[in-house]
Amino acid sequence: MNKVIDSSFVSSVGKYVDKFEKLLKNYTKAKYVICLSSGTAALHVALYLSKVQRNDEILIPSFNFVASTNVTLLLGAIPHFIDCDEKTNSIDIEKLSIYLKKNTYLKNGNCINKKTNKIIKACIPTYSYGSGFDIKKLLSICRFYKIKVIEDSSEALGTFINSKHAGTFASFGVLSFNGNKIITSGGGGAILTNSKYLAKKARYISSTAKKNISNFSKIHTEFGFNYRMPNLNAALGYSQILKLKKILKHKKLLFKKLKEELAHLNNYIEVYQEPAFCNNNYWFQLLKIKDKKIQKNKLLKILNKNKIQTTSAWTLLNSYSYLRKYPSMSLETSKKLSKNLLCLPSNNFNI
Repeated sequence: MNKVIDSSFVSSVGKYVDKFEKLLKNYTKAKYVICLSSGTAALHVALYLSKVQRNDEILIPSFNFVASTNVTLLLGAIPHFIDCDEKTNSIDIEKLSIYLKKNTYLKNGNCINKKTNKIIKACIPTYSYGSGFDIKKLLSICRFYKIKVIEDSSEALGTFINSKHAGTFASFGVLSFNGNKIITSGGGGAILTNSKYLAKKARYISSTAKKNISNFSKIHTEFGFNYRMPNLNAALGYSQILKLKKILKHKKLLFKKLKEELAHLNNYIEVYQEPAFCNNNYWFQLLKIKDKKIQKNKLLKILNKNKIQTTSAWTLLNSYSYLRKYPSMSLETSKKLSKNLLCLPSNNFNI
């Protein structure tokens, strides 16, 4: 960090941005990585480059963090909330397939919502709390319905699906390096893509679409954003990613320890475990309430009173007052997840 400050390159120019991107590229095996100011900025650029237009509908799991919904609204598009699956805490792919077959039709290369007559342009699946899901199956369904996929892998650095890193399956994936993530750059995010064209475009418009036309003059050739990651943040991210394997090892050990210690309570509560085809990063340790007699809020109070800092999992997005008016399928499983999942303390180490 001192080297960055001494160099005077603390903003969006500097060698640590390049070094951090290179390490992320080597680790995830994405062909291109563009570091930005936040995971939300990465989602925004990905949606923008996916040519999302005003009044397009975007499929978003309701059991989710709010970032993907907010950037959808920022573009004038419409969030369309879909249900999740208890095994992965992400999109219920089978239910989505049935829903699309019943409620949409294809016209001129677009998926049209029969009820609203609006185009369903994209789907943003979330790797909830770092957990993997069958992204290949989702991509197959979305490909049939001409729906673009942007992987919200903000929480999934270190998560692999059949040995391939989360966020590298679709045209775009995004990462977040917020203060609570697996590794942090203080603030920051990244776009992952295997497309040379999309990478070049993302890098350009996230740098305000600025072009040098001489040694003394610059112009802006199109609409762009000031979203590039500062060198100062990249230096912190670079120092953190060097420790990633150790961090992931400790996360997995914590999961195993919790699983063992709470095994005798499996009729009442259960520590969430990854699907067989995934290797999760275990960013958060999740506790599922199985016994209907256990009241979540009461359990939270008991745990926190005993200095076990535990929080509730996400509140459903469509329950927020400013999001209630938007379309959704039935969300029965998402309601169960929100009602029955707790986030346990998830760091047991100092690095």
